[in-house]
Amino acid sequence: MMIRKYLVPALLAGLLVGFQSEKSFAEDTQPGNAKKKLNVLFIAVDDLNTDLGCYGNKFVKTPNIDRLAKRGVKFDKAYTQFPLCSPSRSSLLTGQRPDVTKIYELQTHFRKILPDVVTLPQLFKNNNYYSARVGKIYHYGVPGQIGTDGLDDPISWDQKVNPKGRDKAEESLIKNLTPDRGLGSALAWRATEGTDEEQTDGMVATEAIKIMKEKKNEPFFLAVGFYRPHSPYVAPKKYFDLYPVETIPLPKEIENDLDDIPEAALFTKPAHWGLSVADRKEALRAYYATITFMDAQVGRLLDELDRLKLTDKTVIVLWSDHGYNVGQHGQWMKQSLFENSARVPLIFSVPGGTKGKASTRTVELLDIYPTLAELCGLTPAQKLAGTSLTGLLKNPDSVWDKPAYTQVRRNQIFGRSVRTERFRYTEWDGGNAGVELYDHQTDPNEFKNLAKESTYIITVNEMSALLEKGYPDTK
Repeated sequence: MMIRKYLVPALLAGLLVGFQSEKSFAEDTQPGNAKKKLNVLFIAVDDLNTDLGCYGNKFVKTPNIDRLAKRGVKFDKAYTQFPLCSPSRSSLLTGQRPDVTKIYELQTHFRKILPDVVTLPQLFKNNNYYSARVGKIYHYGVPGQIGTDGLDDPISWDQKVNPKGRDKAEESLIKNLTPDRGLGSALAWRATEGTDEEQTDGMVATEAIKIMKEKKNEPFFLAVGFYRPHSPYVAPKKYFDLYPVETIPLPKEIENDLDDIPEAALFTKPAHWGLSVADRKEALRAYYATITFMDAQVGRLLDELDRLKLTDKTVIVLWSDHGYNVGQHGQWMKQSLFENSARVPLIFSVPGGTKGKASTRTVELLDIYPTLAELCGLTPAQKLAGTSLTGLLKNPDSVWDKPAYTQVRRNQIFGRSVRTERFRYTEWDGGNAGVELYDHQTDPNEFKNLAKESTYIITVNEMSALLEKGYPDTK
């Protein structure tokens, strides 16, 4: 296959230099440019896709994430580096791509590979911030390791809290629609009795609020990791009642959709794991109920920031470790390179910054580390793979020519994908196990693989070159 060199406009380099030389938001937003430290509220959500009101899904009720989006900048084209929990979180928190961390599964700790790397929360801790974790930030298995440290990184924190709620105690009551799969990777759910505060995520919000109150007079980096909507989908019954099962809209599918898709691209086999339409609606209802439950806990955090008068002193970022398929192409959950699995919600709210705007630029979870460092005037201890988003936070439509890269391991081969604002291009095993090209301008559902279309030869060559640029050691 012919490879064409991908040219990065010189203008981009100039702009990036300009961003780096600008005053930080911390300086810009303080009276008299005093360098008072901004707090960081770092909200991680497990297995959340963009089925959110602010991302255009008007069926799913997410009033609190929606109001956060109105306070800041929402990134419409943000992407994970690896659609699996530990590889994604290890990449984001170290600022390194998965091929540097070498974390491709759920067992290995990144410090075995990078023993001296300074993580994002560790950078803040080293700069006299109170660094605290409540819930899941680094990887541990859900639901099996709820209440434990899992693969935590103790050096990152001054304080850690591992809540364990009613959802964990009542696991035996969960309904599993796919009983041959363990609860953490099953389509399984339970509508519980009791209050939000009895659930693990409710306890996460409660513990985070305690830390806000205790540390309101000193700079903090508070990482709050919610477990839902990760399966099993457990939430109080009142959230399920918001979504009558007969009203659940299933994603659009077309006949013979899989005919032009490489076998390696498919995670869910057979399609929908053989579940009936009724079972799929039941599972999707539960997923949406847990999203709304989690959203309510986000609301509690935002309310407390307001009550403590910390909102104008706190950078808020909300992100998910990867997206989530809910039936597109017959696929469920993560571990695929389709848009629904690779795309993530990403919202920044910055004191004194742009409010209520959306950016359509392609960005990556890797960009969070350098962005928070710049916003708070900190210098990272090592070279980071991401790019600061501060320019886009000031002007969401700024010139930006950076693609997003996502990869996954399928048995012993890799799939690697690159996303521009228009196209997604994917190679499986370097192209030996299949190639995909989707034009999101005309085909946002990725129903038509254009990789073998003669009229797209030039595009395939250009995208292949761009993919190689992101993975230079894989050819």
